[in-house]
Amino acid sequence: MVASSRIVTLDLGSQSIGLAEFRLRAHGDIVLENYRRREILADPVGEGMRQEQMSMLLREMIDGLHDKRGRVNYSVTGQSIFARFVKLPTLDEEKIERIISFEAQQNVPFPIDEVVWDYQLIGDGAGEQSQVVLAAIKMDLLDEINKVIEDAGLRTSVVDVAAMARYNAFRYNYSELNDCSLLINIGAHTTNLLFVEAEKFFSRTVQIGGGSITAAIAKEFGESFAAAEFRKKRGGNTTWDCAPEDPADVDGARVAGIARGAVARLQAELVRSISHYCVQHQGDQPKRIFLGGGGAGMPHMREFLREKLQLPVEFFNPLRNVAVGESARGQDVAQSAHLLGELIGLALRAANDCPMKLNLRPATVVRRQDLEKRRPFLVMSAAALLLACSGWGFYYTRASQLARQHAGQIQEKINAPMRAAKNKIDKLRQQQSALDKAAAPLVTAINDRFFWIEILKNLNARLPKEDIWLTELSPMSGGKPIWVNEKGIADIAPSPNSTSTKSATKTQAASPTIDGIFVRGLYLFNSKQQEVVVDYFRNLVGSPFFKVDPNNQSRVIKSTIPNNTEWAFPYELRLELRKPVRLP
Repeated sequence: MVASSRIVTLDLGSQSIGLAEFRLRAHGDIVLENYRRREILADPVGEGMRQEQMSMLLREMIDGLHDKRGRVNYSVTGQSIFARFVKLPTLDEEKIERIISFEAQQNVPFPIDEVVWDYQLIGDGAGEQSQVVLAAIKMDLLDEINKVIEDAGLRTSVVDVAAMARYNAFRYNYSELNDCSLLINIGAHTTNLLFVEAEKFFSRTVQIGGGSITAAIAKEFGESFAAAEFRKKRGGNTTWDCAPEDPADVDGARVAGIARGAVARLQAELVRSISHYCVQHQGDQPKRIFLGGGGAGMPHMREFLREKLQLPVEFFNPLRNVAVGESARGQDVAQSAHLLGELIGLALRAANDCPMKLNLRPATVVRRQDLEKRRPFLVMSAAALLLACSGWGFYYTRASQLARQHAGQIQEKINAPMRAAKNKIDKLRQQQSALDKAAAPLVTAINDRFFWIEILKNLNARLPKEDIWLTELSPMSGGKPIWVNEKGIADIAPSPNSTSTKSATKTQAASPTIDGIFVRGLYLFNSKQQEVVVDYFRNLVGSPFFKVDPNNQSRVIKSTIPNNTEWAFPYELRLELRKPVRLP
């Protein structure tokens, strides 16, 4: 079974475009439903003009198709394709692929990343050597051709080589011929030769075609390419006799002379190609010749080749095993049968297992076809994912409902015991709060006991090592020492710089706290004198217990000026605590 009921095929020649529409039957047969051919009148030298004409003609030809946006198989002319036959030793498939890739890089006359190429093994590979046909086309040229086709509305499926499409058509229609046959296709720029016998196959392209004759006539008569083409079809007599049919037709004689010269060169190339095939490829001499292509319709071409090559010559008929629909019978199909080889071969690619399966698809077409192949799996995957998500969603929704129901039932069972336990816990928390409140003063007293030990350690650690010591420490509250006798209080006068005495006194009356330390000591007569007290003051600046302003030492220090009669001199320090301590 084929994937679609219709297929469009397109033969892109140098000077003509052939288009056919086929209906594909379920058992693999094809039926020709529509056929059209248009000439490209532009000079083949002007490639840009040719592309414009091809686009215009293609849109016009597609207009009458049943499926104007269907898939298309098209062939590229031999002058745009590089083809090479390579002999390789018989190896397993993996090694063959690596060797062929290497051979492609060596044989293709362009960088391999600038071409689209494909290959195929010829024969069964049972001998000592395997023959491989390589085909390549410039990537930018193929993209230009494919853009013209897809801009017209068609979707590319297969890009074949014209010679390989003719080979498939020949095998389909002349399958009973096993001895050597030579298929000659005379195109506008080149003539392609196909040697076909049993499992052997060889193709060669000769750079002589109908277009070269037209170009020579245009040069001879100094006229346009289109006018020369018309003159060639009207008067290109190629009989071996040099005498013209009408002696008065001087222009016809000139045209015939040009045509005979070109065909004579073609005959020499044919003889050389036959010899090459027999010697280099161990092939047999051709037993018959089939003519195809636009140049085969020149007057007396078949008789000329029959006379010169001494072989039976007939026109190639690719419609022997192909049905022609009612709609195509009135389109001069019978007279154009020798031009349908490529179109039939391309249609067979969609309906049968053809012997030649080269496909030079552009990268854009490969990506699109790969996506189309994966699309059913992607759709099925998406559907499966959606179904799975729906199933899991239903499962979790149902599970959530059941969980809420069970949770409600369990909650009803445990609410009463939980409320009783909560009341007990609340009572215990109240008892704990009362105990914490009662123990708070004791905890504070214990912490303050260690606080005074840390104070003494800090004062001693910051004391200079020499020439100074402490003689008295007294706590202060509100700027006044406490816990000292009356005489001591009289001796210790409040600092004149203290700005918080009154406020501290009020604070002491309201909430007695120890907010400072009063320090007395002596320093020896020494080289630094009272500066040793200043050093002690500076050491206390970084203390974590005292709030000491390094820029106001007069508020903290009270020292005596030394004299030469005393050996030691008193000093006083008033140190404010960073964190006051409540009195017990």
